[in-house]
Amino acid sequence: MNDATPAEPAPRLRQPERTQPELRCLALDELLTPDHPARLAWAFAGRLDLSSLYGDIKAVEGHPGNTPIDPRLLFALWLYAAIDGVGSARELDRLCGEHAAYRWLCGGVAVNYHTLADFRVAHAELLDDQLTRSIAVLLDQGLVTLNTVAQDGMRVRASAGADTFRRKPTLTEHLAHARERLAALRAQDGEAATAATARQRAARDRAARDRVERLEAALAQMPALEAAREGYKKGTAEKARCSPTDPDARNMKMADGGFRPAFNFQFTTDADSGLVVDAAVVNQGTDNGQMGESLDRIKRRYGRAPAKVLIDHGFASQSDTTTAAENGTDVYMPVKNEAKKLAAGEDPYRPLPKDPPAVAAWRVRMGTAEAQALYKLRASTAEWVNAGCRNRGLYQVRVRGLGKVRCCALWQALAHNLLRASALGHGP
Repeated sequence: MNDATPAEPAPRLRQPERTQPELRCLALDELLTPDHPARLAWAFAGRLDLSSLYGDIKAVEGHPGNTPIDPRLLFALWLYAAIDGVGSARELDRLCGEHAAYRWLCGGVAVNYHTLADFRVAHAELLDDQLTRSIAVLLDQGLVTLNTVAQDGMRVRASAGADTFRRKPTLTEHLAHARERLAALRAQDGEAATAATARQRAARDRAARDRVERLEAALAQMPALEAAREGYKKGTAEKARCSPTDPDARNMKMADGGFRPAFNFQFTTDADSGLVVDAAVVNQGTDNGQMGESLDRIKRRYGRAPAKVLIDHGFASQSDTTTAAENGTDVYMPVKNEAKKLAAGEDPYRPLPKDPPAVAAWRVRMGTAEAQALYKLRASTAEWVNAGCRNRGLYQVRVRGLGKVRCCALWQALAHNLLRASALGHGP
């Protein structure tokens, strides 16, 4: 008699089979749901006036020449990339071959990172114009009021490294070496015995020339940096530093208390609709004086200034407050040391003897319950836009130069407005 216990049967499982050939009949349009954000980006791009871009295309029907990619496709790709949190041209190039949403946008058109990178930063005025046009349409329909706007700044890490900042003597020395290197390469190009190909020589010359230009640009920034340091603290002008990697970047205090190379993104948002009405980038570490510039841009964009502006302390100077009042805009900004003065039994809202009339009116205004209740909208408007940018991956820009970084801010503003308008039911 066998006393052995019978073996337990093996479990029955469904396991993946990846070698079995399949035949699928599937169109690209079936890859995305009807409400996918990529469709929204394409619909928005389809309504744009891109005649200025089409006018520059030299390839026409009936004549030879390479057929370029439709600018509308490139616009839609970068708009959806901003929504999806993609900030690298190489990453976008990879996704266009692997990700269903980007493949749907491409529709079989092959793209490359170089074309994508060039398009992202080559049309700043077009992006700025599209922001103005899109808001102007909603303004005309009464969906944007410009009754109350809120402004806030956001520091975004620059592409330059913190260890690339150099003082003027070091930059001058590096520039001399770079010029010598460029001259040596050009002399080498004239020798027939060189083993490098023409393409390799051109790449070397281009790299050497770019380094010379970046160092010259960094040295050109030094007088302004030295003046700013001298104005901040006497005897510190010689400590001014600039990065030859990105001369426009500045060391700024970040949210965690550390200092890193960064740019200051400025977004102004309509409080009623939550749509961004102005976007700009500065390389100033503080927000001093940014309110006046924002109000000027809004007035140029839409022909009128907002009735009320909500800002954090330090955005407006006395002259900015006076100019705003002359244009019919009431400033809502906390009074400096308000809590300390209240704790000490002082009245922080009492006008000071030297206050201009507009500044005195601002102090009295901020002491009212109505103004304090209205000011609470700033956090849920301006800071909410900044939080949305962070959620879309805006922690560091991958481009260099103030003009190119400004394009990144405009892409973010368009992406935010597209998603917000869709949520409000206004369509693309």
